[in-house]
Amino acid sequence: MHTSDSKNTLEMMAVVKREPKKGFSFEKKVISTDLKPDEVLVKVLTASFCGTDYHIYTYDDWAKNRLKLPLTVGHEFSGEILKIGSKVDRVKIGDIVSAETHIICNECEFCLRGEGHICENTKIIGVDTDGCFARYIKMPAANCFVNDKDGNPLHLSVQEPLGNAVHTLKHFDIKHKTVAIVGCGPIGLMGVDVANAYEAKKVIAIEVNEYRRNLAKKLGADVVINPLEEDVIARVLSETDGRGVDVVGEFSGNKTAIEQAFKYIKAGGGMSLLGIPAQKIELDLANDIVFKGIHVYGVVGRLIYDTWYEVKALIESGKLHLDEIITHQLRLQDINEAAEIMGSGNCGKIVLVPEDDVYE
Repeated sequence: MHTSDSKNTLEMMAVVKREPKKGFSFEKKVISTDLKPDEVLVKVLTASFCGTDYHIYTYDDWAKNRLKLPLTVGHEFSGEILKIGSKVDRVKIGDIVSAETHIICNECEFCLRGEGHICENTKIIGVDTDGCFARYIKMPAANCFVNDKDGNPLHLSVQEPLGNAVHTLKHFDIKHKTVAIVGCGPIGLMGVDVANAYEAKKVIAIEVNEYRRNLAKKLGADVVINPLEEDVIARVLSETDGRGVDVVGEFSGNKTAIEQAFKYIKAGGGMSLLGIPAQKIELDLANDIVFKGIHVYGVVGRLIYDTWYEVKALIESGKLHLDEIITHQLRLQDINEAAEIMGSGNCGKIVLVPEDDVYE
């Protein structure tokens, strides 16, 4: 721990979005160790790179409209608790934690009825507040999920995005059902893994990138479709006796992919939508939704904390293949390289390690 002249601050290196243009800076920062009564100070052990971080890296229209610079970025991490606030009793110093990245108010209508995942006052770390691509971060104790100390540190930082995949696929019953995974980025790849862990009958993965199609196949997708070379609707219908899939997990946010999914979902089926489209989606509401009697579910983050317990149980079951999904481990200082790898599409999940830590 590097202390500065003040006893109540720490020096650290952090990934900062400082300029309104493409790229990140890796720079020295000072963080106060003074805590609110409900806060904890965490030493980051591992962090992982997300598609949201790539949007921030490129500084696209979403980032321009959302961020207040400068900002320490990053929101997926695991770490060790170094200090606790005066009213913290649910975690203790030395605990190894991962974090729910949505800081909720616990006071609005949605929080009070147990639906904190749609809290109207949500703040996301690394987006609305300083994030975890740093050596230290302060978090509300309520956001910390305690891990087993012998857990693989590389796996612990990916529980947050894994929670997205679990939330997406757990909403509908997929056991012995046909499931389409649309978009095999890191969370979509987790979706393939989760669908198999929950005993789907057939998993159909749809992805344009060859690297990720191959990885989806390796993770157990029964059918892998390249939408640039095949008629997706026709192929899905041929794989499902002409009726379509029972459940769609939409991870791509791609306009065409989403519109196609409403054509090949089975009557009475369920569609969970996690991907964020940048364009308006055109639907034949009568024929694609009403007369089909389908259920459409918008996925926001994770159910707090139900999804986290589901994730923990899945990891402990040994049914997942996170070592296959985590394709790159880089030093935090190599953040711009990590962003370029993510942008190429030729990766699964990228885990970042502060300073000189290395995990096997």
